[in-house]
Amino acid sequence: MSQQAPALKLLAIGAHPDDLEFGMGAVLLKEFAQGTEIAMVVTSKGEAGSAGTPVIREAETRAAAKMLGASERLSFLDFGGDGLQTASPENSVQLARIIREFRPDIICAPSLSTNQHPDHCAVGNAARNACRLARYGGLAALAGLPSHSVSSLWFYSITAHEDNPLSTATLIDVSEMAESWQQLMACHASQVSQRAYIELQLSRAQQLGSMAGCKYAMALWPNDPPVIQTLGQLQRTARAF
Repeated sequence: MSQQAPALKLLAIGAHPDDLEFGMGAVLLKEFAQGTEIAMVVTSKGEAGSAGTPVIREAETRAAAKMLGASERLSFLDFGGDGLQTASPENSVQLARIIREFRPDIICAPSLSTNQHPDHCAVGNAARNACRLARYGGLAALAGLPSHSVSSLWFYSITAHEDNPLSTATLIDVSEMAESWQQLMACHASQVSQRAYIELQLSRAQQLGSMAGCKYAMALWPNDPPVIQTLGQLQRTARAF
């Protein structure tokens, strides 16, 4: 009798409440539907936002985490406050500690592009640094937690104006998740009631879908070149235009 393979583990990191849901929510929903175990880390509570209090935004994030099966694996960290976050060694160690505790196969973090909210870039860099720190066995700040090597680190885009080239992205067909993704984003009522964020993200996904030959797609950028066994694992590339 064959043993069932352990569930894939994915750690999703966001700089603010709603970043994960807007930036890669459909991907997370698709992974959850396929049995992936998801943990979420948010490094502020939106203190500097124009709408919603930190209490409200935390509650909204917890509602979204429930939809992703991550209610018991949701962590809020303090990286210095909304608008003031940095990729300091101390912040990277905070993430590295969670990496060692959860032991994910995959980590997703905000894009490193500088043409966006500065917190996104800072948290993306902190996540990349944390992946390295998590595997350093002699790091005193993480003593008592076994080291862990992440299999892959991916970056997601939150802002439509970032300068990440699509030629280096991997597009994921999320067409079947469109309805549940809208529900996930709607958990952040304090934000979507102020601006047409849901429509913005759907239009971006629809444009990527047109390139990918499907209705909706999302882009992820690998930190390192992906490794495959054969070219057959890549059924096609986006050459619609």
